[in-house]
Amino acid sequence: MKKFLGIILAIAFTFVTVSAALAFDKGNERKGKYTYKKVYKACNERGGIDTTQPPLNPDAKTQAQWERMFDGGDFAAFKCEEEWRALSKDDMADIFAYLHDHAADSPSPAKCK
Repeated sequence: MKKFLGIILAIAFTFVTVSAALAFDKGNERKGKYTYKKVYKACNERGGIDTTQPPLNPDAKTQAQWERMFDGGDFAAFKCEEEWRALSKDDMADIFAYLHDHAADSPSPAKCK
């Protein structure tokens, strides 16, 4: 009986630990919106694009499409490759949270203004 209880406690501890770790990878959508705009401002100042507006609004894709884009690591549609390569993993997680949480099929779709 003690072994069974120990196994149950170990499984519960593992579940809680993994759940907590996954929750921290979510990213901050408010920081993501700021960082997303900052990337294009820097790219415009460098002369890489003609406008400071991002080419893709959050509602340009569904949540599943944003997931595929970030999982595949293909950011060609975003342009400004130099600035995208310089982003940290935390910045990428923040931008993903912003774009994903405001996608066309999300409860609160948004356009980048």
